[in-house]
Amino acid sequence: MAASLSTAESVNILQFMKLVGHLKRVPRTGWVYRNVKQPESVSDHMYRMAIMALTITDPTVNKERCMKLALVHDMAECIVGDIAPMDNVSKAEKHRREKEAMKTLTDLLQEGLKKEIYGLWEEYESQSSPEARLVKEFDLVEMILQAHEYEELEETPGRLQEFFDSTEGRFHHPDVIQLVDCLKKERKSHMSNVAEATHSRISEDYATDSAEQPPPEPPTHAS
Repeated sequence: MAASLSTAESVNILQFMKLVGHLKRVPRTGWVYRNVKQPESVSDHMYRMAIMALTITDPTVNKERCMKLALVHDMAECIVGDIAPMDNVSKAEKHRREKEAMKTLTDLLQEGLKKEIYGLWEEYESQSSPEARLVKEFDLVEMILQAHEYEELEETPGRLQEFFDSTEGRFHHPDVIQLVDCLKKERKSHMSNVAEATHSRISEDYATDSAEQPPPEPPTHAS
């Protein structure tokens, strides 16, 4: 029979869960700065990354470790928030803040779990394993998939192109490259369909306006 947690340990676990729960209410800053309505939360982002890890087909990859890395990599943001490049915070300072936050979080856990979660975060930060590097690709592909979905929802094809541009040349795993290629084809098709629909609507409006114009008055001649 597993040993029960002490009252103090249970209180700490509860506090840990409450802190991590903040991720459900921390919006992804990049979307906020681009005036996306009802932007996703950090936990939304990490959840789909974990699903990406679950669906990876590469037998050389430790799928379970990828899922854990996906669930931990942005955990510090429940305390420091989602620091984006446009916030003008240096990488070193961002890392310092997040490291301090992770220590605060994991200090609430039992020693074994503390080491595991903090170790996963460090592994992702240092990109020290094939799994960490793959999960970084998931991080980027999830971002552009979300950008595409926002463009579809808003019917604003191409509006979030900068997010796609920022990922050029950063995908290396064959499964991820194939997924990104599919995404780009779908996005291109969406952009073409919206452009055609817009052109058709403009043509129809022009034809309607022309039909509603009164016929020109016949010329009058002075007698």
